[in-house]
Amino acid sequence: MCFELLGGKMLAPYFGSSVYVWGSIITVFMLALSIGYLSGGRLSLYQPSINKFAGIFIFAALTLLPTIYFSQNILEFVFERIEDPRYGSLVASTFVFLVPSIIMGMIAPYSVRILTISAESSGQTAGFLYFVSTLGSAIGTIMTSFYFVLWMEIDQILWLTFSILMVAGCMALIISYLEQNNPIEN
Repeated sequence: MCFELLGGKMLAPYFGSSVYVWGSIITVFMLALSIGYLSGGRLSLYQPSINKFAGIFIFAALTLLPTIYFSQNILEFVFERIEDPRYGSLVASTFVFLVPSIIMGMIAPYSVRILTISAESSGQTAGFLYFVSTLGSAIGTIMTSFYFVLWMEIDQILWLTFSILMVAGCMALIISYLEQNNPIEN
């Protein structure tokens, strides 16, 4: 949600903040998340591991780098070529937000697969993860809209998001390493 809210702030200087712009942002994010959910679910079928899980977080972080470094150039490029704010904001949102959002969307279904112990507990596991995810989104929304945008520039908030994703990926790698090298057998 933090990334999505920043999308509105990033597009506003070029395309405004009308319902068209927000419609474009929400459409791109919803499409990206649906593709990410499907892809993450499919990836979880093939030898799921904490290492692959960590890789999703790290890859998600890395896909933010073009947004951090090139989003302003991309937005200017699209703005100069597509005057209609409906289509310009849709194209710009697609270029800037689609790929990172797809990768971030892969995290939730892969988390379900990693944390599910049995078929009987899968609903409880999914419910708990949806709870954590939605609570995290609410916290991210309020923190971004009430505080982060007042305290930091957009790029700084994106770097914070990058750092959180990187730390989560590295922590998963450390957990995987410790599990693989634990001398105590379960």
